[in-house]
Amino acid sequence: MYKKIYLLPLFLLLLVSCKKNEATATVNPKDSTASIAYSDNPLPSWNEGKLKNDIIAYVKKVTTKGTPDFIPVNDRIATFDNDGTLWAEKPLPQELFAFYRVKKMIEANPALAQKQPFKAVVEKDKTFFEKGGEKALIELVAATHTGLTEDEFEISAKDFYATAKYPGKNVSLKQIRYQPQLELLKYLRANGFKTFIVTGGTVEFVRAISQDFYGVPKSQVIGTSFKYAFDDATNSIKREPALNHFNDKGGKPVAIQLHIGQRPVFACGNEGGAGDIAMLQYSQGNTHPSFQLLVNHNDSIREYSYQEKDNLSLNTAAKNKWHVVSIKDDWKKVFADQ
Repeated sequence: MYKKIYLLPLFLLLLVSCKKNEATATVNPKDSTASIAYSDNPLPSWNEGKLKNDIIAYVKKVTTKGTPDFIPVNDRIATFDNDGTLWAEKPLPQELFAFYRVKKMIEANPALAQKQPFKAVVEKDKTFFEKGGEKALIELVAATHTGLTEDEFEISAKDFYATAKYPGKNVSLKQIRYQPQLELLKYLRANGFKTFIVTGGTVEFVRAISQDFYGVPKSQVIGTSFKYAFDDATNSIKREPALNHFNDKGGKPVAIQLHIGQRPVFACGNEGGAGDIAMLQYSQGNTHPSFQLLVNHNDSIREYSYQEKDNLSLNTAAKNKWHVVSIKDDWKKVFADQ
């Protein structure tokens, strides 16, 4: 779940540490979906148990023709949060990208090192961000994420992804993806589900790798967006330093409706910032049988252990009878090898 690009504590920490299925189901050869759909063990990195059995039972139930719970292919919409749901979020990769952009921008224009908020990043001045709060962080994100054409931004993002190492683990960003979730995405697609990423991160940042990292096309990524302007002189789209939509909490169902036009039947998020509760609740209001899944970060050895102070996401999950992933107990393996 996306815990706000502008989340001050995390930012400061980083700063100082610098079918039997329906026959018409879509088959994607790259994902070997046919073999996954009919596999006896489509989720090998999930431990055997109730949760794994419930996921498989749900998929079989809603994809079996002639049953009351059958869901037509066009209605098989699955939405997944990204940060903390599909890959690790301590720290947020988007924050790493902001620092990367600061470095590149100063290399191109050294005078920026004497201007805020660049100066605070270079000097690791946490006081600047403590005093400025969210406004100062928004200023940094706007300064590093705007003023480019979309083509220029995508090139910058892809270069970042190709070279960045994740702090504390010293691995590529591809290796902080959750292997069990990659299997779940493929399993759902093998059974006719259309998978969407609904992230609090900026939409173009995730689109740069969505197909390669998750098998999700750019057109199926929904996220935080800046305002755009068409530049007639260069025949290009440029982003302006103003937010268009912040895709977190209640903003997620709104964006899903705008982008997809229908409720998901399968929705997956994570606890840690309460950002996915609204999306899961929205999914539960579907007229078709639905499935809600919430990842609980409780494995300090293999991943991280953190919870919300008020435990809101887990309490809401219990109240609404959502399925909860215990990383410690339900995942045999956490991270992808490459």
